[in-house]
Amino acid sequence: MSEQNFDLVVLGGGSGGYAAALRAVQLGLTVALIEKGKLGGTCLHLGCIPTKALLHSAEVADVSRESAKYGVKTQFDGIDMQAVTAFREGIVASKFKGLQGLIKARGITVIAGEGRLVSPTTVQVGEDTIVGKNVVLATGSYSRSLPGLEIGGRVITSEHALELDYVPGKVAVLGGGVIGVEFASVWKSFGADVTIIEALPHLVPNEEESVSKQLERAFRKRGIEYSLGIRFQSVSQDENGVVVTLENGTTVEADLLLVAVGRGAATAGLGFEEVGITVDRGFVITDERLATNIPGVFAVGDIVPGLQLAHRGFQQGIFVAEEIAGLNPIVVEDVNIPKVTYCDPEIASVGYSEAKAAEKFGADKISTYEYNLGGNGKSSILGTSGSIKLVRVSDGPIVGVHMIGARVGELIGEGQLVVNWEAYPEDIAPFLHAHPTQNEALGEAFLALAGKPLHAM
Repeated sequence: MSEQNFDLVVLGGGSGGYAAALRAVQLGLTVALIEKGKLGGTCLHLGCIPTKALLHSAEVADVSRESAKYGVKTQFDGIDMQAVTAFREGIVASKFKGLQGLIKARGITVIAGEGRLVSPTTVQVGEDTIVGKNVVLATGSYSRSLPGLEIGGRVITSEHALELDYVPGKVAVLGGGVIGVEFASVWKSFGADVTIIEALPHLVPNEEESVSKQLERAFRKRGIEYSLGIRFQSVSQDENGVVVTLENGTTVEADLLLVAVGRGAATAGLGFEEVGITVDRGFVITDERLATNIPGVFAVGDIVPGLQLAHRGFQQGIFVAEEIAGLNPIVVEDVNIPKVTYCDPEIASVGYSEAKAAEKFGADKISTYEYNLGGNGKSSILGTSGSIKLVRVSDGPIVGVHMIGARVGELIGEGQLVVNWEAYPEDIAPFLHAHPTQNEALGEAFLALAGKPLHAM
């Protein structure tokens, strides 16, 4: 048994944890990073990176099928899942190797094993005691299910879906949020029949309603079926497939059922509550500066209630390291953190939806503008449709940017700056956006909202 002492002990080596560790050593702190699995966590190994690799393979499949309309002769011969897997695993392995090298080069002490919080300053890892002047909890999340819905056999989670070595003939997807629509998009591109089951009235229900409706139309055009506003009741399975029953008696038959109903906080059995930390339904409760109710203990990432996004974890990890170092960093509200859904068509947003802006500022105090990508030259070249919707406080700043269309996730960086810097459309209108780019569509929307549209009415 040994005891090691550090300025900061980070429990969890995923996005939030390793970001906190990297920033803390930049600020001169000694850091221990404890991880039971692989550095990079869910995002690198089971989430963001591998799923986007799958989505890129899916995009290539679609382009291959449709190449004739661009004057290119190709032949689509199907999906080689072994090759898709090799591509995905190669990307993950490369990023993992790079992260390991970065952590080592920065002088962070990595401790392999499952840690348990045993006091506000102490984490136990096997026989070793790791003591920190401050502790950051960053233990991540897991795929949730519904009460009575057991995962196993033909009922799978996104982690299992990543490992499939074949393309299923037909898939039912329970949950029309980000994970559900991304896998639905992949499988449809790979040639599967897909039905999404969503209990709420729209797909991607956390997005601007007009964006959700456009996604539904796009999915219908692609042949992706969906059931909205009706709850799941039960599922049965045998060697031939699954039968999903909804509360209205409707059934959906498929080879597999993907359960994509969200992620829970991975905090059980880690000693948090025993030490006295306030936990609600598994999530660690913090103040706006990510401090728990126990002095010196902070929490970041998916275990903190709110958006479960890797880049939110990065931001919170950096924030906490700077907070501990006394730099008094600024707070970024969840609503102003950009979100991207990487299905086809892609969705990106930041800030308030029209409905949420009306609640906060008053319906008579906001104005909106929606620019159709049909008027954007680059979007026409790419063969995508969609829109960019802006929400502003009347005679005030832009408070929401909402986009749908191929590759719009690459535009959200400007949207984030506009919203977080409280820019007025009139501030942005004088600045040109390169032509022809999709970015130009944002510029057109800003011009229109400033009252001087160029290529729009």
